[in-house]
Amino acid sequence: MSISEMLDGAIAGIRRRPRTSLGLSVGISTVIQVASSIAAYFFIGDVAREEVTPDVLLESLGAQLTLTVMGLVLSAYGILLLSGLLAPIYGRELVGMPIAPRQAWRDARPRLGRLAATAAAVMAISLIALVVPIVPFALLIAADAHPGLSVLAGILGFPIGIGLMVWLYLLFVLAVPAVVLERQTVRGALRRAVTLSKGRWFRTFGTLLLALLVTVFMGFFALRIPFLFVQLIFFGDSSGSDSTMAALAVDTLGRIVSWSVVLPFDAGVIALLYMDRRMRREGFDLELRTRGRSVTAISAAPETGVQSVQGVQNGQDAQDAQGDQEEGFIDLWRTGPLPARPGTGANP
Repeated sequence: MSISEMLDGAIAGIRRRPRTSLGLSVGISTVIQVASSIAAYFFIGDVAREEVTPDVLLESLGAQLTLTVMGLVLSAYGILLLSGLLAPIYGRELVGMPIAPRQAWRDARPRLGRLAATAAAVMAISLIALVVPIVPFALLIAADAHPGLSVLAGILGFPIGIGLMVWLYLLFVLAVPAVVLERQTVRGALRRAVTLSKGRWFRTFGTLLLALLVTVFMGFFALRIPFLFVQLIFFGDSSGSDSTMAALAVDTLGRIVSWSVVLPFDAGVIALLYMDRRMRREGFDLELRTRGRSVTAISAAPETGVQSVQGVQNGQDAQDAQGDQEEGFIDLWRTGPLPARPGTGANP
């Protein structure tokens, strides 16, 4: 798949399965944005109502920066979680298998704990890589060292930290779909991500950068602007706790709506990147042409999943057939000791 095909495929996945993708996204976005709003109210609300002096303003700005970073980290974690949940949907679409209601949950549920742990590991590795190079700068500031040393430590530390964070995030991001589709352990999924990303880091960087630009435009501009206008028109000159609560509620609703739309797009791009890497490095497209036929033969059924095998007469047989179908789908993605097409690893 080309980069444009992956971006288009992520949008098509939302359009083809809106209830699944947007439903999961609304749930994750609501938890993240409500938590951020509660934290903002308790950390900034009291300060914002005090007299605006330089000290209060600096404290408010520091709290807002902290909350902004926290919100971005939680949103990135939500994207990783959603990419693991949506990966089976994109995988089934890829092999032409039927997608029953709540199919994403059924496919991801056996690995839900490992999915959460893998997403947390990817975020932790990236954040540690960001913080470690900045530690000398923080220590010099705390020790009231010579300003020149502090400036030098900051000039070197911040770019190195940001570069390491981006590099490691892109190196391990494919672990999230792998832990669900391949039934990997957390450590095994991280190793798989390194293997799949080898030699294609810049392609991953370019794809996710374009996805980020789309996300910023849609999430922070196109979808948030109506809610910002409502805040300015109805609460721009208001004061008091009731107005603060109402304005915060409108802002929270705007963030939930915008992130609910853009989160599945970013998550879908990550899932499709994983599939693209499987095809390029392991010849998975050829594997689908052979093993995929036997899997789709099992799954030649309507999307309800109740009549998944011809001749099934009762509900128990239908459940057994559906279980065989789901296991066949997972077996299609599992990896053995050798690549799907021997010799293709040399030409990723």
